[in-house]
Amino acid sequence: MKLTNNRYEVTFTAKGGEIKSFTDLETGIQYMWQGHPDYWTGKNPGLFPLVGNTLDGTYEMDGKTYAMKNHGLVRYATLDCVCDDGKEVVMAFDSSAETKAQYPFDFHYEVGYALQDDTLTVTYRITNTGERDMPFTFGLHPGFNCPLCEGEAFEDYTMRFSNPEKLKQLVFDPEKKKPYTLEDVELQTIPCSYEEIEKYATLIYQGMKSSYLTLSGPNNHGVRISISGYPYLAIWTAKKNAPFICLEPWYGHADFSRVEEDFSHREGMMTLSAGKTFHNRIYNSGILKNRDMQKACFLSRIWDRRKALCISFFMPWQ
Repeated sequence: MKLTNNRYEVTFTAKGGEIKSFTDLETGIQYMWQGHPDYWTGKNPGLFPLVGNTLDGTYEMDGKTYAMKNHGLVRYATLDCVCDDGKEVVMAFDSSAETKAQYPFDFHYEVGYALQDDTLTVTYRITNTGERDMPFTFGLHPGFNCPLCEGEAFEDYTMRFSNPEKLKQLVFDPEKKKPYTLEDVELQTIPCSYEEIEKYATLIYQGMKSSYLTLSGPNNHGVRISISGYPYLAIWTAKKNAPFICLEPWYGHADFSRVEEDFSHREGMMTLSAGKTFHNRIYNSGILKNRDMQKACFLSRIWDRRKALCISFFMPWQ
């Protein structure tokens, strides 16, 4: 499965319904992390119906105990391709006896991709096909090559919010024995630093007002990911010298210590009524031709609080 125009080629895999590659045909730059057993075999999974996991990997629902792997169900599933006509790629995943043994709800999950000129549109649809309310959360976990060009280093890159930010940084105990704390931080630019990520295990910020975060290097190549509407942003890499970074907008997060709330009321959980659909459409504007961010990128958004959720993904820029 792939989409191509005169500048870019995007390929996809049925595993998780993920983007496999995003390649600039002129420069040869590959923007997407390709996975490696020495660092992280993942690439850019969608996180549903969990972001992270519960503290011990189990939860109770209707008097029964269930368990899911880290980040839920979709990343481990093989999706069905329902459209691959050269203009659009759409993949879908439906609940089954296997999924209901882990998550006792009926759902239809769909992700669609369209490449037109220099715009990639990604659409997520999550439908509650059951007869009762469905608790869930959602997030993205895209990994990007960093550095992108020969002769560059990870530390040459920075991440910059579109506006100065006053944030809460979620700091958790790696041993998960005590509740997380929230620290006040003021920043706009974050340096790519193995030491800083290792210090906190994952950088997690809450309360962003910016529309997007831009990862850029010394040769003016990078990626931009929209974070508008997301309560959390996580920044992670596997370990020192790992040549990638994940920029992860989340609606919820893992349990970082024991919590009193039941599964449906964990922090970041949402509820989808029977028959309703969360409709997530991503619009990415043209590839950046220079460093004039305001001129180069705009974002169209659809928002219906009852049944729609607008998510903007990433795009390469140069």
